[in-house]
Amino acid sequence: MIEFDVCGDSGDEIVEKNQGNETEEETELVLDGGFVALHTNSFGQTFRDYDAESERRRSVEEFYRTNHIGQTVDFVRKMREEYGKLNRTEMSIWECCELLNEFIDESDPDLDEPQLEHLLQTAEAIRKDYPDEDWLHLTGLIHDLGKVLLHPSFGELPQWAVVGDTYPVGCAFDESIVHYKYFKDNPDYNNPSYNSKYGIYTEGCGLDNVFMSWGHDDYMYLVAKENQTTLPSAGLFIIRYHSFYALHKSEAYKHLMNDEDKENMKWLKVFNKYDLYSKSKVRINVEEVKPYYLSLINKYFPVKLKW
Repeated sequence: MIEFDVCGDSGDEIVEKNQGNETEEETELVLDGGFVALHTNSFGQTFRDYDAESERRRSVEEFYRTNHIGQTVDFVRKMREEYGKLNRTEMSIWECCELLNEFIDESDPDLDEPQLEHLLQTAEAIRKDYPDEDWLHLTGLIHDLGKVLLHPSFGELPQWAVVGDTYPVGCAFDESIVHYKYFKDNPDYNNPSYNSKYGIYTEGCGLDNVFMSWGHDDYMYLVAKENQTTLPSAGLFIIRYHSFYALHKSEAYKHLMNDEDKENMKWLKVFNKYDLYSKSKVRINVEEVKPYYLSLINKYFPVKLKW
């Protein structure tokens, strides 16, 4: 594993470059290095507006109703045990990118494009603004690869068990989570072992020790870690928590974080802008950028990964 010091110059630089950008929503639309993001999503609405009248609003809300009822401690433990074996197949990162292109994320109110488009939009936007952080470019490309859980060869899990915002299970569900009202039908909601502020955890225990709702984030984190990627810890942190909006937008669950989590949050906040605001109808020339990303894959991952 390579060394990566987010407390050093790189971390300080990020804090400085982001000062003044995180408090006002409109200033976030002009990203750190000059990437100019759209003010509206693919449907003409503001980003992550789950109440906006659109053709996808009802289906997105129904998605979260099912998600919030089904994500229990028992379910998460079962999924982690089953998929943590990584015995489904062996394939390269790029093969997974191509496989993922068959799917559209039903939980996303901002995007109806195939997944490879979003991955490359994110990676290329980061590459433009942070040209020297190649690990972050690659993280942008692979952050959603866990969505292969939707594929028949991976069990064809329902979308509610693959995509959407993530959150801890085993402690109280925070009211900042989108469509919080549906948690009242979750079996863990009234369980005294799970419905307190700390639940089964302790203050400062570290997010690595927390069960997150099961989905593509946690699965890709397990795949990268168990295949001994040389991505820095911040890259793994981004992969596992990029959908954890209750934390990085609402600052919920900070009481569970340790010092390493807090340092890695600097990079996640950088990444999140590109993950969200780079979604557009602008097409990326896949063949043109493919050689660059293949070189990064070879740098940070084995040729074939266990999935």
